[in-house]
Amino acid sequence: PDLLDLVPESISLDILYEDEQLLIVNKPAGMVVHPSAGHSTGTLVHALLAHCPLSSIGGIQRPGIVHRLDKDTTGAIVIAKTDFAHQHLQQQLQAKTARREYLGVVYGTPKADRGTIDLPVGRHPIDRQKNAIVELDRGGKSAVTHWQIEERLRSFSLIRFRLETGRTHQIRVHTTKMGHPIVGDPVYGTGRSIGVKLPGQALHARHLELIHPQTGELVSVTAPIPDYFLTLLQVLRNR
Repeated sequence: PDLLDLVPESISLDILYEDEQLLIVNKPAGMVVHPSAGHSTGTLVHALLAHCPLSSIGGIQRPGIVHRLDKDTTGAIVIAKTDFAHQHLQQQLQAKTARREYLGVVYGTPKADRGTIDLPVGRHPIDRQKNAIVELDRGGKSAVTHWQIEERLRSFSLIRFRLETGRTHQIRVHTTKMGHPIVGDPVYGTGRSIGVKLPGQALHARHLELIHPQTGELVSVTAPIPDYFLTLLQVLRNR
């Protein structure tokens, strides 16, 4: 089908915040943010089109989309309803004034309690489905992830991540490079079964803070942790 004719679809949205300028949605696992090859229906954009007007800046395929979450990453994502809000939010992401925090469960336990990974990320030279650490002079883009351990779970850890940049698969690539890939990650993970059914990588966009484009006030939203994630933590704590 021609992707240009996006048909609104009435898919229910878990809305965490909404006004005339923007909305923040708690995205479920399995939902792709915008249409792409192999995903011509059922995306977040299709659901949004049925719900409200969207900014035109993202183009026909990505109206209102200021930043993305991977298909199986859950949690808070901000969407711009107006072009004004879109530009304002984009600038905040570029200036790193918007705060994005994630929770993830990884294999293993880092020795340190916190740290920063500052390694450029780009398209994997061989496997085009993946991203990897790629030097800047080879096409990689600067990527910075701050992390701190929230809970040590024997041979696993619950980590809070704060993104300074938003490269595709950034946290997943960085944690893999650390030697602690995200549990359940179908692309970068170990493939080890842990006895809990997961929709994909155990990664949740927990917290989003931004300046409201119109009022200048702080908008702070926390996305509830999904059931599968809580179950996973419970199983690991019980071991």
